[in-house]
Amino acid sequence: MKEGNMTDNVIFQTMTSSASDSGSGEDMDSQDGSEILPLTITTDLGPHSPNGPSRAPKSPSKAALKKRIRAPPGSAKPEETRVLHTHGRRTLYTAGRPPWYNKEGQLKNAFVIGLCGGSASGKTTVARKIIEALDVPWVSLVSMDSFYKVLNHEQHERAIRNEYDFDHPDAFDFDLVVSTIGRLKEGKSVNVPIYNFATHSREKTMKIIYGANVVIFEGIMAFANAELLKLMDMKVFVDTDSDIRLARRLRRDIAERGREPQGVLKQYMTFVKPSFEHYIEPSMRSADIIVPKGGENDVAINLIVLHVHNQLQARGFKLRSKLAQSAHNGQPMPGTLHILEKTPQVNGLHSFIRDKTTSRDEFIFYSKRLMRLLFEFALSMLPFREVLLDTPQGIPYKGRRLAVEKIAGVSILRAGETMEQALCEVCKDVSIGKILIQTNLDTGEPELHYTRLPRDIKDHHIFLLDATVATGAAAMMAIRVLLDHDVPEEKIFLCSLLMAESGIHTVAYAFPKVNIVTTAVDKEMNEDFHILPGIGNFGDRYFGTDFSD
Repeated sequence: MKEGNMTDNVIFQTMTSSASDSGSGEDMDSQDGSEILPLTITTDLGPHSPNGPSRAPKSPSKAALKKRIRAPPGSAKPEETRVLHTHGRRTLYTAGRPPWYNKEGQLKNAFVIGLCGGSASGKTTVARKIIEALDVPWVSLVSMDSFYKVLNHEQHERAIRNEYDFDHPDAFDFDLVVSTIGRLKEGKSVNVPIYNFATHSREKTMKIIYGANVVIFEGIMAFANAELLKLMDMKVFVDTDSDIRLARRLRRDIAERGREPQGVLKQYMTFVKPSFEHYIEPSMRSADIIVPKGGENDVAINLIVLHVHNQLQARGFKLRSKLAQSAHNGQPMPGTLHILEKTPQVNGLHSFIRDKTTSRDEFIFYSKRLMRLLFEFALSMLPFREVLLDTPQGIPYKGRRLAVEKIAGVSILRAGETMEQALCEVCKDVSIGKILIQTNLDTGEPELHYTRLPRDIKDHHIFLLDATVATGAAAMMAIRVLLDHDVPEEKIFLCSLLMAESGIHTVAYAFPKVNIVTTAVDKEMNEDFHILPGIGNFGDRYFGTDFSD
């Protein structure tokens, strides 16, 4: 089982202070597989470390959750204590990402805010104040400083002498900027360069950003490109006095970028000031809102936040109840559904795992047997190629081998994690990814909290693992995550031990090319979205975490 070369995506807001390493909806390890700092995240699911061995999270009961969120007198209210763990400059929040697509699986574009202004005008401060006031964790902050062009040797030498114009539109890779913001607006995963101002070059590593309903893009030339302007839903110009901007730039470049005062002043007078007058200040006419005094203008920031909140509410989706109430009127099962042949052996295994008196040890044993049969069945649907080989007797034999180079199992935590071992037993060298989706007890909607996927996930055939599929809401969210990472729909195989008819129709209607593989289909669900007759709560029975008492 391969666990290396993975992307750790914490869908809790991640903030950094470096302009070249903008905060995002996730915090990744390096593009070249270098080590990241370990983060221990304590949630209602129990301890979990993105870099350490996975532990089976427990199903929280409503009573248990209420008990856990009680705060001592004088402390913040529960809704104000979403900060879980702070490591250096990174802060993680507990709230997950609600559905960003409708029941047909169609995306609602992210809301893009463009922030423009002169150098050191306070754009990043305004952006961070907007994020704080929004009080939602699914916001990505992208800095234009990340998109400086790669310098050749002659340009690099000029930059060292403070003779290269970093404040001209030609200094930026606008093609990369437009494609990156465009993909973020479409909900896709993107690689953002990290620019090193001390060496005037891009780092070898890149920051991977994914999972934002709001994208804030800030930069001195944010309004300088017509294609980029079309992607922005709101355009904000930060207007700050030139003397204040110069003082801030001196302090920043000397303290953070290792520059000499004479070099900073030379660059300011030669490039920064003329560029502001010629390119940046005239772009103010493109702004929807002008914010004087930068981050000190709380009134303007509050107006921006109010508008964004209204946009987020308009883009919200209530899925689970709609999916459960969808009428299929006896429609035939989709052609993408594949059910394991109901042999006496399969029927016997279902008899064990459906029986409420079955002990936990037996439940685990017979579940794993059924899982192995399921994966053998799913593997037979992958493309094969004919091969001619020699037997030990020297006689040629016409055989078949998988025509697929990469296979990944992606489990929907926590029940899907129970299927990983069985997949590894029948499929050699399979990569394993994880997606944590939890139901919000207040809204009843699925929420995305964490993803850990192979970096080249788009090149894999995916076995998406979930022990049971009822409404299909969690499966839809997991499939949407894979599609956002450029996995072709036809390469996804949703594998489950038991599915409800409504969940099958839901997934097949939204994603008609996804293959659905299961060992059994039950017709009904109750008002609590439990499959009837069903298996019960698979995760609780498997892990022994039944809180029903």
